[in-house]
Amino acid sequence: MTPSGPSVIAVVVTHNRAELLAASLAVVAGQSRPVDHVIVVDNANQPRVREIVESQPVPTTYLGSKYNLGGAGGFALGMLHALAAGADWLWLADDDGRPDGPDVLATLLACATRHGLSEVSPVVADIGNPDVLAFPLRRGLVWRRRRSELVQPDDPESDLLPGIASLFNGALFSADCIAAIGVPDLRLFIRGDEVEMHRRLARSGLPFGTCLTAAYLHPNGADEFKPILGGRMHTQYPDNDTKRYFTYRNRGYVQSQPGQRKLIPQEWARFGWFFLIQRRDIPGFREWLRLRRLGRKERFTRPTT
Repeated sequence: MTPSGPSVIAVVVTHNRAELLAASLAVVAGQSRPVDHVIVVDNANQPRVREIVESQPVPTTYLGSKYNLGGAGGFALGMLHALAAGADWLWLADDDGRPDGPDVLATLLACATRHGLSEVSPVVADIGNPDVLAFPLRRGLVWRRRRSELVQPDDPESDLLPGIASLFNGALFSADCIAAIGVPDLRLFIRGDEVEMHRRLARSGLPFGTCLTAAYLHPNGADEFKPILGGRMHTQYPDNDTKRYFTYRNRGYVQSQPGQRKLIPQEWARFGWFFLIQRRDIPGFREWLRLRRLGRKERFTRPTT
């Protein structure tokens, strides 16, 4: 089936996940509204991944990188390649998730048209339990953990959650949107690159949001968000040193930028409570401070271990 209308190019970034990538591409390439092209950026530059990409039933481009660009650099490379190839819309996907069925792209395009959006994202749901959000969503001080909690009480029939979006898990961008806000920042590597891009999108004034009738399935990441104050608030504590390094350093950078500085007092309160009162972990708090300082000073060298 030949796509009609605006051209849609899917961009997928992968790193050492060949089998998961194959499962993801099977759904991306099997949409009822077919993609015009799929671009895969392989940060491990593996022949097996090239074979998987070139075996797809739609036109593909394999971009193997001998240097690990991370998610940020991988998406930047793929998105620029898609723009250069003439994409009207760019559909982003990760290698460990997949669209929830064959109609996700068609639903997103229809939602973008209906609401005049420059960017539209699906709900990111737990791949093991699609009624649960893969990542808890904070609105003010309240965390939402189930898809049903995203429905707006004042407009329960609406299919759009405006002004909120997950940008690298099934997000659909217009080419003009990317031209206005730019591509992800290579320096961030992993962690926080999506938040920084969301910051730019929010400040651009362009209309965007989450389509509540479309979903992207992803492994549950809620375990990183630790409850504090009896569950009334949460704070992020990844399960290994490398993830914590990039998470806290990049948060330090992102929160020093326009549009994010208002979150700093809340950040200090939450992490101070978590490390000093709940965990009684003074070395952990000092490391959090050090990494935030690196981000604020834009020291983006990667850890040596």
